[in-house]
Amino acid sequence: MSVMPAAPAGRARAEQIAELRSKMAQIGGEVPGGGSGFAGFGEEVATGEDVLGLGEQFRFILPGGGLPRHAVTHMSDTPALVAEMLLHVVEEGGHAGVVGWPELSYAGIDRKHLDRIIAVPDPGADPLGIAAVLTEGLDLVVYRSPVQLALSPVRCRPLLGKLRKGRAALMMVGATVPSPALTVVGDIQSFHGIGRGTGRITGVDIRVRAQSKSTHPASATITVGQAAAETAAETAGHPALKVVR
Repeated sequence: MSVMPAAPAGRARAEQIAELRSKMAQIGGEVPGGGSGFAGFGEEVATGEDVLGLGEQFRFILPGGGLPRHAVTHMSDTPALVAEMLLHVVEEGGHAGVVGWPELSYAGIDRKHLDRIIAVPDPGADPLGIAAVLTEGLDLVVYRSPVQLALSPVRCRPLLGKLRKGRAALMMVGATVPSPALTVVGDIQSFHGIGRGTGRITGVDIRVRAQSKSTHPASATITVGQAAAETAAETAGHPALKVVR
């Protein structure tokens, strides 16, 4: 995983952007104005020009089975859910960036896939500018604001302009734009693997609710973590998700 160091005081913004673009080129992301280092995207990630596929678990919850590219998704502050989405993107050959979330755990992602993630835990004075640069060349960009932030149309215009030109899906946690393409809320329901004073957490059940501009609301419970594979095996041959609309 490429981790960008904290931006020192007085560091030129152009220098920071140049370093980000260099990192994108190194991991295989597209670099505006230059060539492409794509090694080829997995089938799920590449499916649909305007949707970033997230696999079977999200098939009946999210419109098109994934996150809208070139657009903003509002996401609740549910780290386990965000980590699961990141996991699927990089496992299927995609590239991702995480801006402003030093506490987010990548423990569930295999080390061989971590080099597909650019993490910018301390983006400095212009975190939205950093997120905007990453949307030019990656598949998924996650931006988390440390405080609740409602962006005005004027303030978010440069960000949305770069987003539309790139291929990324932009997920915003703790920050909002006037008209998001999708809103996703995750609520922790239960934990797997722990008993009365014994065991360790092997999975988490999360109730996921999604609302987009063009579809009816949908919700279902997914299991993330090691227990997800066990749940899938137990339900083989049966509907994996019960969708409530």
